[in-house]
Amino acid sequence: MTDAPAHRPTMGDLPLADRIARAMPVLLVPILLVLGFLAIGNPSSWLTLTVSGLAMGMMIFVMASGLTLVFGLMDVINFGHGAFISVGAFVGVSVVLGLAEWTQAPSLLLNLGVVLLAVLAAMAVTGLLGWAFERVIVKPVYGAHLKQILVTVGGLIVIEQLIHVIWGPDEIFFARPEMLKGAITFWGAALEKYRLLAVAVGLVLFVAMRMIFRRTKIGLIVRAGVENGEMVEALGYRLRLVFIGVFIAGSALAGLGGVMWGLYQEVITAGMGEEMMILVFIVVIIGGLGSVEGAFIGALLVGLLQNYIAFLEPKVALISNIGLMTAILMWRPQGMMPVVKAK
Repeated sequence: MTDAPAHRPTMGDLPLADRIARAMPVLLVPILLVLGFLAIGNPSSWLTLTVSGLAMGMMIFVMASGLTLVFGLMDVINFGHGAFISVGAFVGVSVVLGLAEWTQAPSLLLNLGVVLLAVLAAMAVTGLLGWAFERVIVKPVYGAHLKQILVTVGGLIVIEQLIHVIWGPDEIFFARPEMLKGAITFWGAALEKYRLLAVAVGLVLFVAMRMIFRRTKIGLIVRAGVENGEMVEALGYRLRLVFIGVFIAGSALAGLGGVMWGLYQEVITAGMGEEMMILVFIVVIIGGLGSVEGAFIGALLVGLLQNYIAFLEPKVALISNIGLMTAILMWRPQGMMPVVKAK
């Protein structure tokens, strides 16, 4: 008789030290919240900065979530991801400006309707653009990282110039919808309405992505493809179509993030996506390749840390995120929750 195969150890089977080590990435956010509270001292200031940091983190997560899946599943270094952020912002803001009567109306329903239409338009355009980008630019250079960097950077530059041609070279300033302006007061802190909306959207998206990846067939195929693409293809699934779908979805999420960031800043430029890619790549790297959960935690850490440091030591804020990335990678070289090993 052969011995029964040993079962895979669960969290309950592990020693306490190992369980704490596995849970540390999740614990980093509450630890940072407590440290921020102790350093700032004033509860109302801490709450305002915390909501601001969470909102910033959620918007970065929206942009980074698609890119980390593209990294993990397709092994593609896509510097052109920033172009989808910019295009999404311009398409969404065009919708907002085109429905000025709705945005100026003192009706929350109409204002949210404008934002929803802007988001849908931006995601549709950037999803279609992502499909064309993958077919024309990325497909010929699968597996060649240096060429991927060169051609995707080239694609980013071309799309930025097309934005100049279509929308003009100047910055576009605009106002948020009427009911999303201003702030509400809670516990002596001024909490901007739009930042609260951004936090809610980010949480809903994160929960939806977790449910899709853990409870649907396509989600399981994507997760399996990230971990072992050859095995998935051997089982008869057309992973190439999954590649295309993930790339389109990632591009659409970048467009969504672009709209949210544009409404947050109330100004858009053709180079805004390129500027945001620094934070997006930091989040993807410290979160771990292919990990949506890692990107979520990493984005919250980046948003919170930048807001806390900017309040406490403004000069240090410029390097705070680089310092965070360095510390995380010294602790866990593959990122906090990697699904695949860095190649």
